[in-house]
Amino acid sequence: MTRRTDAHPVLTDPRARAPFFSTWRVGTPERQQLTVEAIARTWERQPWPTGDLLSYHVYTGRDGSTLMHHSQWASEQAYEAFVRTRRQERVDEIDTAVPGIERVGLDRYRHHRSRERAVGDTRVPGLIVAVRIDFEPAAAEERRHWIDLVLKALDDDPVGHRGLISAHFHLSTDGGHVLNYAEWESERAYDEVLAAPGEGIGAPTEQWERVRTYPAVTGFTPARYEHALGLLPS
Repeated sequence: MTRRTDAHPVLTDPRARAPFFSTWRVGTPERQQLTVEAIARTWERQPWPTGDLLSYHVYTGRDGSTLMHHSQWASEQAYEAFVRTRRQERVDEIDTAVPGIERVGLDRYRHHRSRERAVGDTRVPGLIVAVRIDFEPAAAEERRHWIDLVLKALDDDPVGHRGLISAHFHLSTDGGHVLNYAEWESERAYDEVLAAPGEGIGAPTEQWERVRTYPAVTGFTPARYEHALGLLPS
């Protein structure tokens, strides 16, 4: 069976060898909520599809229009089997409840490195910031070096990021980009960091400048979300 949870996913779970993120565009805040409720009803009515699906989480975009989905799979093969046998009936039921959902796309990742929450830190994230960092087509291997630079800059930042709980870096399997799933204490804490001296996240240090001007990076696309629904096997 399927059960709800208010707990956020554990992005460093070693069993999640195939983490996926996708986006739906639903149009309005009211339709965001209706879609989340339709997802919950549909999944709770049916058996949990497979033990190879560790968790499924849905987030409402602060833009009032989108939903982000994060599913943690043991393997891509398990996901493909789910698509062949059990996905469509769930899609049909959700679309009947909320017609006109635009499924923008699904991206497949491998978790690479994290700045994990400090020992004893029990804060519940009030904001999730998902940042897509695009790289030049031939720069897939550069992504790891860039992530190393970010984590080093965070560790050495003299200003610090008291509102940042954790940051989890994922490599897209197509080699094109990195996804940083960052947990923040609140939207206010995130905005305060953005408003601090410098250009965006990070103090005006040489290390952060190397991160921001890394030659292989072609763009940064941040999006703000709130955790809306967690589903787990019971």
